[in-house]
Amino acid sequence: MTEFTSPTPREAFELLLSGNRRFVAGTPEHPNQDATRRSEIAPAQRPFAVLFGCSDSRLAAEIIFDRGLGDLFVVRTAGHVVGAEVLGSVEYGVEVLDCPLVVVLGHDACGAVAAACAALDDGALPAGYIRDVVERVTPSVLAARAAGRLHADEILAEHVTLTVDLLLDRSRLLAERVTAGKTAVVGLCYRLADGSARLVAARGLDSASPPLIR
Repeated sequence: MTEFTSPTPREAFELLLSGNRRFVAGTPEHPNQDATRRSEIAPAQRPFAVLFGCSDSRLAAEIIFDRGLGDLFVVRTAGHVVGAEVLGSVEYGVEVLDCPLVVVLGHDACGAVAAACAALDDGALPAGYIRDVVERVTPSVLAARAAGRLHADEILAEHVTLTVDLLLDRSRLLAERVTAGKTAVVGLCYRLADGSARLVAARGLDSASPPLIR
């Protein structure tokens, strides 16, 4: 990594957002995507962030944050639902790779969120293991509706925020690193049309964190 050799959680967060701003503006730099970088990181990786996002094909992390090889440790599931494999992967990123930042990345028009809303409204659940994904998203939809957050963007923000808190609740290792100031966990909502990522939840960033949008 060229900008920071050992970033703080705040520095890692700003590094990520600066790349997203370049992507939105149409001025990407495509850092760390050449043969030199490939050779440099072949012996070992040192990403600056764990990115846990939805599997949606329009949510390619290195592209929308204008990063390259070795920058992001990416974990993805449909609807960014959490299971043992996700928790183990996130813990590997923060404990073994020493990432100072964990990002939960959701997006508008998420099929898993839409399916959970539909299941609550008409009782229809998809078949197979898709049903399991929808059932894991359903508590977020219920929580949003109970709080009077009925718009699709509000439901998405609730799902991202609850996922952030779920990671910290389920992983003692992650929670301890956040308490110690070694790692921050943030939730971002991505807009497919304009490519922007907005902050909706933050745990462990310093007091200069921008206000949350709910």
